[in-house]
Amino acid sequence: MAGESKMEKYQKKRRFPRESLQPPNFGIICAKKKSSLHRDSQDETDTMYVNVLNVSDRGLLLQSPQRYKVNSTLDMEIWHPHSKVWTGIKGRVKWTDDIPSKSGYFRLGIEYHKHNPGEHGTTKMDRAQKKRILPSDLEFLLNTNLFAAIPHESVTPLLNSLKFKKVGTGERFITQGDDGDSFYIIQNGACIINLEKDNTLNPVARLKAGDIVGEMAVLTGECRSTHVDAETDMDLWSLTRQQFDTLAQDIPDLRNFLTEIVTQRFSSVKITASRTIGKYIIKEILDQGGWSIVYKGAHSVLNFPVAVKMLKHNMAMDPEFLDKFRYEAKTIARLNHPNIVKVYDIEERYRTLFIIMELLEGYPLKYLLTNMPKLSISGIVDIILQVCSGLEYAHKQGIIHQDIKPANIFIQPDGLVRIVDFGLACPRGTIDFDMPGTPFYMSPEQIQGEPVDERTDIYSLGIMLYEMLTGKRPFPEESLGKLMDLHVKEDTPDPRILIPDMPEELHSVIMKSIRKDPGERFHNIPEIVNKLQPLADKMGLKFLTQERKKGKIMGLFLFYKDEHQLDLNRLINKLNNDIADIGAVLRITHIEDI
Repeated sequence: MAGESKMEKYQKKRRFPRESLQPPNFGIICAKKKSSLHRDSQDETDTMYVNVLNVSDRGLLLQSPQRYKVNSTLDMEIWHPHSKVWTGIKGRVKWTDDIPSKSGYFRLGIEYHKHNPGEHGTTKMDRAQKKRILPSDLEFLLNTNLFAAIPHESVTPLLNSLKFKKVGTGERFITQGDDGDSFYIIQNGACIINLEKDNTLNPVARLKAGDIVGEMAVLTGECRSTHVDAETDMDLWSLTRQQFDTLAQDIPDLRNFLTEIVTQRFSSVKITASRTIGKYIIKEILDQGGWSIVYKGAHSVLNFPVAVKMLKHNMAMDPEFLDKFRYEAKTIARLNHPNIVKVYDIEERYRTLFIIMELLEGYPLKYLLTNMPKLSISGIVDIILQVCSGLEYAHKQGIIHQDIKPANIFIQPDGLVRIVDFGLACPRGTIDFDMPGTPFYMSPEQIQGEPVDERTDIYSLGIMLYEMLTGKRPFPEESLGKLMDLHVKEDTPDPRILIPDMPEELHSVIMKSIRKDPGERFHNIPEIVNKLQPLADKMGLKFLTQERKKGKIMGLFLFYKDEHQLDLNRLINKLNNDIADIGAVLRITHIEDI
């Protein structure tokens, strides 16, 4: 029949039953001569991993990334996963065929040559050449976490991209500051990760067989952040950045696995190499959450302190999440209120995104609730009114926080309250199927994936106020699923059961804020403020946010010569216009230089 492939023709002639292998076994081909390679093969490597698709008493069918010439002779090792043994085979290429559904791969029909199927053993393979692969290498690699994390069909492309490297004891094979052009899988030996800081080597980790080293620079694109020194003689398998980028397009799990390792190392090492993020330098970890890590940093020129929030790479590799996060970052950057942490800048570097914020002194409300005696009623009212002030401002900008909780309410030494972590913020009326927020404070509509608005933050505020007054959250928390079900279906227990003498104003705010139906809650933050303001007046509290909303002065000394005056005037005029755009005022005072 016209149009039949070579394989279909051979199937019709087949005299020996074949056993299909699902999933395919692995094999290693060693071409007896370089001339065995087909003329259209680009890679001259004479050793290649292949998939064994089926077998018979007289031959087998292979899937190979290289085409071999018909009648060429191959030495092969076939791995039998069930019996955990290798079979050494000499075979002759009977036919080859393209695989239309898998570009760049070929089927090879192999006829056994000088082979007794009943005998198991190995051909004479060694690593006399660096490209030569041993069967024992495959057994090691398949048992590493990296290979366990990728699909079976992706194993051979990764294997064929690896190159072997030997490193002697004491040898430095990764140097801090160099370009990160490859990463390594350690097969044998151990190495020490040394961070050089202030001319001192700081050991930060020890890696051994099965571990991966050097992946951070390959993944992020930055220079090497540490030295890596061989503690013993080492056997390594390397993959270049170019190979990784090519493979990751077809094997998303490969990138996901490396991002998890990078995230763990970013999270676990307190001391870090200084990294430049645009105009800012980061040096140490302050905190971390499920999707971000917060570093302490400073402006590289002006040297004022900042907090730098980095989106974890495992999240940044999700294009949809990254686009959402990028939009949110730009949204919160325009918020300007004394009860909301200030965002100075946004940077996209090293294949992720950074938010540069003011560095706050003080402690989160969560710390107070966990470690301090019971809060006073006046202190609670003060904190809640300040949170309300920040939320009212954000809501007027069309932004819903979505994660109001004690950990995101920061109290500074002067008593000023700041709302932090607007990373989950979204426009009102948005449906967010990623279900942001913390289950202990999450509103029913968030849990059910319904649209959110101001009343979503009001619900979380009510749960937080309940905890501030009673010292505990309203629902049992043994099971996350049960907790979320209670938020949706069960009325919140009356806090007066625990605190009978609770002021009526606070009690009514809690009970109306935590209604299951958003339509039965307060409609907006000013309604809560109006409810609490009489209590604040009774206690002699002022609206402290407004009292603290004072202007600040920044001093800047400029030293110049007379010939610079015209150029400086142009720069100062431009600076004055930019400053006026953000609502600040530039005042210039001339001082004689004595």
